[in-house]
Amino acid sequence: MSRKLLEVENLQAFYDLSHVLQGVSISVMEGTVLSVLGRNGAGKTTLLNSIMAVLKKREGRILYAGKEIQSLPAYKIASLGIAYVPETRGIFPSLTVKENLEIAARKSVGTTNRETWNLDRVYQLFPQLKDRAQNGGAQLSGGEQQMLSIARALMTNPDLLILDEPTEGLAPRIVQEIESFLTELKKEGLTMLLVEQNLSFATSLADQIAVLGKGQIKWVGSPQQFMKEMEIQHTWLGV
Repeated sequence: MSRKLLEVENLQAFYDLSHVLQGVSISVMEGTVLSVLGRNGAGKTTLLNSIMAVLKKREGRILYAGKEIQSLPAYKIASLGIAYVPETRGIFPSLTVKENLEIAARKSVGTTNRETWNLDRVYQLFPQLKDRAQNGGAQLSGGEQQMLSIARALMTNPDLLILDEPTEGLAPRIVQEIESFLTELKKEGLTMLLVEQNLSFATSLADQIAVLGKGQIKWVGSPQQFMKEMEIQHTWLGV
């Protein structure tokens, strides 16, 4: 029986005097994908930054594998087995592809029986990165940088992969490739929390959908249910 790997309870988050998240509660079951949808400014990135302690001004409870983590610094949260692929991708432009990957390498801290991620395995999933192994991060295309950002996260051997807008600004062909990569990870049982505006991409990967609007969760349900909720789509996503 699967467990709740990540739980967020009554999360409040602030930027200066702006009250961005107003009582957000979500949970991600182990081995599943939760896609969080919402318009620009809904608070999606703030939610991820709050979970990862990138944003410090926040209140509420955040539990990972049943343990409270909201008081931990970002580096300790990452060390628990959570990998974050930010919207900015965050790769090191002056390091080569290989160096970007090697610097992130870490053994798994979880109890899963999934195969370990290393350079060889990452290159199997992302053959383009193998071809570009000696190129600097700044020499990569946007799609290649996104692949590198995901690959680098996998090198930490996470139990939870958090992704912020992984398809933003990418050509349709690259979006399809990213979807294929993430589908493979889902088949292996990797738990994912995905923030995304591309509806078809988000719904195809998700086991569960959460709609965020004006800093609050407005709807939660399955992708199949979501596709029938035309009013929710129109009101909170502008579809």
